[in-house]
Amino acid sequence: MGRDVIIFDTTLRDGEQAPGNSMTAEEKLRLARQLDTLGVDVIEAGFPSASEGDRRAVRAIAEDVRRPVIAALARCHDRDIDLAGEAVRPAARPRVHVFIATSDLHLECKLRLSRDQCLERAREAVQRARRYTDDVEFSAEDATRTDLEFLCRVVEAAIAAGATTINLPDTVGYALPVEYGAMFRAVRERVPNADRVVFSAHCHDDLGLAVANSLAAIEAGAGQVECTVNGIGERAGNAALEEIVVAGRVRPHAVAFHCGVNPQELFRTSQLLSHVIGVFPQPNKAVVGRNAFAHEAGIHQHGVLQNGLTYEIIRPEEVGVARSSLVLGKHSGRHALERRYRELGYEVDDATLRKLYDEFTTLADKKREILDEDLLTPVARSVPRRAGSLPAGASAGDVRHRVRDGGGAPRGSLEWKRAGRDGGRQRPDRRDVRGDREGGRAPGGRLEPRRPVGHPGARQSGAGAGAGANRREIVERARRVDGHRRGERPRPGARPEQGEPRGPAGGPVAQRQLLLGSVSR
Repeated sequence: MGRDVIIFDTTLRDGEQAPGNSMTAEEKLRLARQLDTLGVDVIEAGFPSASEGDRRAVRAIAEDVRRPVIAALARCHDRDIDLAGEAVRPAARPRVHVFIATSDLHLECKLRLSRDQCLERAREAVQRARRYTDDVEFSAEDATRTDLEFLCRVVEAAIAAGATTINLPDTVGYALPVEYGAMFRAVRERVPNADRVVFSAHCHDDLGLAVANSLAAIEAGAGQVECTVNGIGERAGNAALEEIVVAGRVRPHAVAFHCGVNPQELFRTSQLLSHVIGVFPQPNKAVVGRNAFAHEAGIHQHGVLQNGLTYEIIRPEEVGVARSSLVLGKHSGRHALERRYRELGYEVDDATLRKLYDEFTTLADKKREILDEDLLTPVARSVPRRAGSLPAGASAGDVRHRVRDGGGAPRGSLEWKRAGRDGGRQRPDRRDVRGDREGGRAPGGRLEPRRPVGHPGARQSGAGAGAGANRREIVERARRVDGHRRGERPRPGARPEQGEPRGPAGGPVAQRQLLLGSVSR
């Protein structure tokens, strides 16, 4: 049986300290509400002595978010502690978190204090914080590079002064998991009354070991882990909350702990943070990255089509991702290509599939993104389409596949993109229309109907037609709406050319693009 572990989220404090991650008080409150929904136990809302804005943010969160503990950070200075205490006073469950560096390097070069002075400051800070709340956390900054004997003395003094949580952070991401776990065991064994407090881990990712170190600390008896959404934080970041939580769920026998976080809110929380600060996780980020549930290699695609567990140890639905996605590229196999054709409305026999796959791989070696237009142009010449399987008005020139952040779009989603050219480049001006597979008006433009491939009124492949004709038609249409796309109004007295498509004033004619279908299990 695993034990309960407190999830201490410091996204709004340590996470915000990284360059470019600054948030307003209103943005912090919005994220705090989502962290409450996510189910974290403690929200470290900020560092009140840093600015008036941070004080206002911490107080607003303390007043508004009632379930979790609301913590504020303070140095071992009287003013810092008083500001932190006042900021969290309205909270239903307030905490003051005080810290001081304990390694000789920091004491000598940064604080210019002796060990005895450090010890006295730690004791006095905890005692002062207790004036505001009974829940006081003490952190020994740079604990992993602190002399173990002195570290035990500081921890003992903090417990005697009234600290209820002792944090032993790997401030610069220096420790290895075996070393970090050994430090927790040693301190817990040597310090009197260690069983009366909760020990906490706080790890940075400078060597890429923050999550591993956090799990090692839990194994060594830590009852709290401090982490951030998306792993944001100083330098290389902090331990990623989503990775710790999912590790506990996927490997319950290896890392035996329980927490109150709702995993289905992980992706939503990640996306909210990313949009607020404008910094998104790298594509291969575990759990919440764009590629975490995307597959391009043919062997992997075949396995996932048969059973998702073949290549996914986490079901995407468990962390709030809608579904896995198969991405068509140079490494894709016949199974994924056949499935995509089926989704587009074509039943392809083995002989035709072999021919189409050869054309597909040749093209995939030349371009990075394979569009549905690239797939439809050759298949439309020889394979009949099932009636009603493509949206009304769509054709090979209209349909396009695009992989989107977050594992693909829901089935039935259409993306509207303004047509035309601007120096050979298309502007990223898109509108989403959910579930409209039958046409209609697009925001900011008018749908110009086009005949689907195979329609009696459509241009048929043959002499002078086919892929080249389709592409020439698209280019010619784009050239004619060039002026409309830039929002230019015609000169007074000027008349549109004969046959030129018209849209609303200042707006272009919309072209339809179909998103890549996704794998649903």
